[in-house]
Amino acid sequence: MEAIERKGSVTKSKGIPMDDALALAGFGTCNVVLILVSGTILASFLLEILGVSYIIPVIGQDLDVTTKEKGVLSAVGFAGVIVSSHLWGFLADTHGRRKIIIPALLISFVISVISSFTPNFWVIVCLRFLVGFFVSGPSAATYAYLGEFHSRKNASRAIMGASVVFGTGGILLPGLAYIVINQGWQLPIPLLGIIYRPWRLYFIVCSLPGLISALILLRFPESPKFTFSQGDTKQAIDAIQWVHRFNGCCRKTAPLQIESIQEDEEDRLEREKRALLRNTKGCLALMRLVWNQTAPLFMAPHLRKTVIVCILQFGTYLAAHGMFMFFPEIVNQLVIVKESDMGAATMCRILEQYGNFSVTKEESEGSQMMEPAAFQLSFVLELIYAVGFAVIGVIINAVGRLPLLVFIFETCGVAGLLLFVVNVPTAVIWLYIVFLCSGYTAVMVNAIIVDLYPTSLRAMAVCIALMIGRLGSVVGSNMLGMLLEENCELTFGIASVLLVICGILVFFIPNINQRVQSKTVS
Repeated sequence: MEAIERKGSVTKSKGIPMDDALALAGFGTCNVVLILVSGTILASFLLEILGVSYIIPVIGQDLDVTTKEKGVLSAVGFAGVIVSSHLWGFLADTHGRRKIIIPALLISFVISVISSFTPNFWVIVCLRFLVGFFVSGPSAATYAYLGEFHSRKNASRAIMGASVVFGTGGILLPGLAYIVINQGWQLPIPLLGIIYRPWRLYFIVCSLPGLISALILLRFPESPKFTFSQGDTKQAIDAIQWVHRFNGCCRKTAPLQIESIQEDEEDRLEREKRALLRNTKGCLALMRLVWNQTAPLFMAPHLRKTVIVCILQFGTYLAAHGMFMFFPEIVNQLVIVKESDMGAATMCRILEQYGNFSVTKEESEGSQMMEPAAFQLSFVLELIYAVGFAVIGVIINAVGRLPLLVFIFETCGVAGLLLFVVNVPTAVIWLYIVFLCSGYTAVMVNAIIVDLYPTSLRAMAVCIALMIGRLGSVVGSNMLGMLLEENCELTFGIASVLLVICGILVFFIPNINQRVQSKTVS
C-alpha cells in the first residue's frame, strides 16, 4: 500500500484498502455511540421476544390459557423471526443495513402498542408474530452494520462491546417485569372490553429501546463497506470522513483526504454482479437476487461453514432461549418448594409433583403476582450474562474463540445433564442458571460469521444462521409447553446433549484458531 503522510493539518492517503481506511478514521466517540446503539437494538429484540416469558405466568388474569397455549405464545415471536429472516438478509445485503434497521424498529414499536390493547388471546399471538417478523431484521443486520464501521482488528471487539450493552439491557427484563408486572392496579377500558393490567403495559415498555435506537440511527450514515461494495466509492469515503469527524468532535482533528479505496477481487465481483442484476426487471429479478444471495452459502467453499454455524445456533437458541421462556414460572415453583422445605427432589420431580402451569381466570385471581425471589434469580441470570459478555470481550483476542466456545458449550451441557441427579433445590436453581448461560455462544458465533464470509454474503449468512437458531427457540419453547408436565427429563436431556455435540463441532470451524492480528499502517 502507498505511504500515508501528514502535511500540515491534513492527513493524506492514496488508494488504500478499506480496512486501513477504517483504521485511519480511528476508534473514538463515534464508535462508542454506535456500539451503545447497536447493543440497544440487540437488547430491544431480547425485550420484545423474551419479555413474553414474564407475561406468561400472569396472563391467566384475563385469558384462559393452557400450558400448550403458553408454549405457542412464547414461541410465536421466534416463528415471526424465522419466517422473515431470509427476507431481511436479502434486503440488508441488497438495499443496505440502515434502510432495513430503522423502518423495521419503528413498525415493531407500533405493533407492540396495538398488542397491548388487544382483548383476544389469539389476536395477541398474531400480533406478537408480526413483532417477531419486524424485529428480526434489525437484530441480524445490526451485526453487519456495526462490524462494517470497524477495521478487522476492532470488529470482533466492537461486536462483543455491543453484546455487553445487550447483556446489560437483558437485566431490564426482570427489573422491568418486577416494577411493571408485579403490581395490583387495573384500568377498565369498556370500549375495548378489556381490563388494562400491568402485563399489557409491559408490552409497550419492552418496545421503547427499539424506538429510541431508530431515532438515534437517523443521524448515522450507511456503513462504508456496504456502500463501497455497491460501487459508490464517494459515499464510502464520506462515511469514513464522517466517522473521523465524529471521533474528533471534542478537539481539532486533521481531516482525512482519502483519494480512493483499493478494490479487491471480492469488491470487483460484487460490483459486476450488481450491474448484471440491475438489468433484470420484475419478479424474475427478485427471485434471481434472492437466489444469488442465498445459494452461495450452500455451495463450495461456504457449505461446511454454513452447516456448522447453523447447527451451533440451533443448539444455542434451543437451550438458551427456548428453555428460558418458562424460566420465570419454573423458578417461581422451585422457590416455593425451597422455601416451604418440602424435601429433596430433582427439578423434574418437583415440577411433576408441585407444578401447575395450566390456569384459568378463576384459578389465577388469587395468584396475580410471582414470588420476589423468582425476579431476583432472573436478575442474577441477566447480571451473569452482562458480566460474562464484558469478560469475553476483554479476553477473546488473548484466549481465542475456540477455547471459549468449547468451554461454554460443554460446561452448560454438563450442567443440564446434572439436573437429572442433583436433588438439592438451591443447587438445582444454580445448575439451571448455568445451563441457560449457553446463550454466550450465540453472539460469539455471529462474530465468527462476520469473519468467515465476504461482505456480499455477510448479512445473509448471519440471517440464515439466526433463522435456524430461532427455529431452535421455537422447538425448545414448544417442547416445554407439550412435555414439561409429562416428560420433563426428555426435554432437558435433548437440549443438554445437543450443547455437548455443539462443543465438539466447534473444532471443525475453518480457521477457528486464527486470531486477529494488528496491522501496521506505514
